[in-house]
Parts: sequence; C-alpha cells; structure tokens
Amino acid sequence: MPTAIVLINTKKGTIPETAKELGKIDEVMEVYSVAGDYDLVAIIRVEEYERFSEVIAEMMQKIPGIERTKTLMAFKTYKVELS
Repeated sequence: MPTAIVLINTKKGTIPETAKELGKIDEVMEVYSVAGDYDLVAIIRVEEYERFSEVIAEMMQKIPGIERTKTLMAFKTYKVELS
C-alpha cells in the first residue's frame, strides 16, 4: 500500500487541535507529536498514488493549524510491526 510520511509544522499552540483534525482523515493512519524541527508526523496510506494529492494538497492544507509540510514518499517497506 502506498505510504507517505508527512512532517508538519503547526501554528504556535495548535498541536493538539491540529493532531485531532488530522486524525479525522481516513487515510491518516498515525499521528505523532515529536521533538525537533517539526511538531507533528503523520503516516498516510492510500490505495492509489493519485489519492495522495487529494489527501495532502487538498484535505490537509484546509486544516487551520498547519503552517508547513514536508512529504516523504516511501519507496519500499522493510518492516511494519503493529503490536
């Protein structure tokens, strides 16, 4: 399944609300608050690559707390362990 890792900068003081809004998007599988240059990391999985443009460029950009994003496209999955 095509996967993208989205690094997100939020407006000051909006991390919890922004994370909740991201979680409402069906294709957003995981959302983490993180330390470092970014505030949140979202893991997105779609059935077809074309859907990424709708999810990232349209749906995510409508969330008021999102200031900037950087998207990393996964080429190959080496390990996923959900336990």
